Amino acid sequence: MSDQLSADVVVIGSGIVGALAAHRLASQGASVLILESGPRVDRATLVENFRNSPRKGDFMSPYPFSSWSPHPVYQPEDNNYLIQAGPYPYKAEYIRIVGGTTWHWAAQAWRVLPNDLRIRSLYGVGRDWPISYEDLEPFYHEAELKMGVSGAPNNGSPRSKPFPMQPVAESYLEQRFRERLAPGGYQVITNTTARNSRNYDGRPACCGNNNCMPICPIDAQYHGGLSADAAEKAGARLIANAVVYRIEHDDKGRIAAVHYFDPDKNTFRVTGKTFILAANGIESPKLLLLSASDKFKNGLANSSGTVGRNLMDHPSNSLVFDAEEELWPGRGPMSPSSINALRDGAFRSEHASFRIDISNSSQVASVTNALIAKGVYGAELDEQIRFHAARQCSIKNVLEVLPDPENRIVLSDQKDALGIARPQVHYALNDYVHKGMAAAREHYTRIAQLMGGTNLRYSPDGVYGNNQHITGTLSMGSDPRDSVVDGYGRSHDHPNLYMASTGVMPTSATVNSTLTAVALALRSAEHIHANA
Repeated sequence: MSDQLSADVVVIGSGIVGALAAHRLASQGASVLILESGPRVDRATLVENFRNSPRKGDFMSPYPFSSWSPHPVYQPEDNNYLIQAGPYPYKAEYIRIVGGTTWHWAAQAWRVLPNDLRIRSLYGVGRDWPISYEDLEPFYHEAELKMGVSGAPNNGSPRSKPFPMQPVAESYLEQRFRERLAPGGYQVITNTTARNSRNYDGRPACCGNNNCMPICPIDAQYHGGLSADAAEKAGARLIANAVVYRIEHDDKGRIAAVHYFDPDKNTFRVTGKTFILAANGIESPKLLLLSASDKFKNGLANSSGTVGRNLMDHPSNSLVFDAEEELWPGRGPMSPSSINALRDGAFRSEHASFRIDISNSSQVASVTNALIAKGVYGAELDEQIRFHAARQCSIKNVLEVLPDPENRIVLSDQKDALGIARPQVHYALNDYVHKGMAAAREHYTRIAQLMGGTNLRYSPDGVYGNNQHITGTLSMGSDPRDSVVDGYGRSHDHPNLYMASTGVMPTSATVNSTLTAVALALRSAEHIHANA
């Protein structure tokens, strides 16, 4: 048993980030063992779960909840797995199964801008990264090749090589937004996504099902389940239902082993040479804090006291309106295009930057529910559904939050079914965010005018949606006094412990964090291989 539970590299977490790091290392000849806390579920089952779900708008509903590896659930009621300490609710959603949360993502695979890594130097806010865009650029390209990323070349982020494929075919809604907003000075570009526009890596091109979230039914969209499969094909071994509850160190501070429970709470010990903590930005700090010892009383990798701190995400406000022409959202990808000109500028010293995302999700269900709630029925209901579902549009922002040490993940005094402490979140949003939200609302109004919009419905002031882009809780930096890991993702405190997660990002920027996390993990994997 001990021989079986040992490897050159032990990876905790089988999501897209950890699995692609594992794939790289296994392909280079290392023995790799992946430990995943949740069960293995095949795509056909998840698609069937979605089709049978009574809550089509709940993107978590197709994904199984396991008592031994719980994740937050909010519908039909909050399961209180993620304990809210306020003052602002941070209701993060993530999935704990083989492949992780990218089973239900929008597949947006953006690069950050070079200036995003230098906002302290340029604008006097946030933090600078310990690495440059040039350090990361080749790993971005490697990640894009592995994931099959398509996109418009003029998306603002420099690149040395082209995308693996052209963008997915433009929807009619996207075309009309682009044409009508151009005279107002808004450039609408096709989103950069890990979604096939042609047959790629044995998977088909997007056929426009319009349920990219919660799952692509044909696998045109990349996800962590594919990453886990690739890692196993490269030689990695994956153990599902392995709930790591403690990381063990030796007397010199090197990591010696990890301990996990199976669903029946039998315990196992896994040894290795190098360890990669690849859970998300909530579960990773939770595990480090759970692993406190006499030598490391505040948890592992936490000599700086910053494990779990500087939690960030991308809050959103939004506008729903009726365009003056029929656009029929619902044909093609759900999130096809965006406005990117507001991601950077001198204004970042005063308020948050943001990207404006244009939704193409079908409006039939929301329109129908709203009309029925108003008492509309019969022939008029049919007529009104056709009219409004063809014209109703939605836009939102993806807004940068700056690191704040008071926004943090800690251990609560409440336990899950295996007796492991549930995470507790402290979260607040400041004027930097509120000013950015106000600026976005002004742009929404102009956009609606250009689209001939009527019946404008803004989201309530101070009430923001959450985009589940969990960053910052394992921040990288050059100074061990104020960061958790170095520029390679290696713990300042434990030389054979690396972290591969969106949590290592020191700032959140204005784009979905997955591609950046994968690129950082591939850079970590190269460093591990070079120093093996």
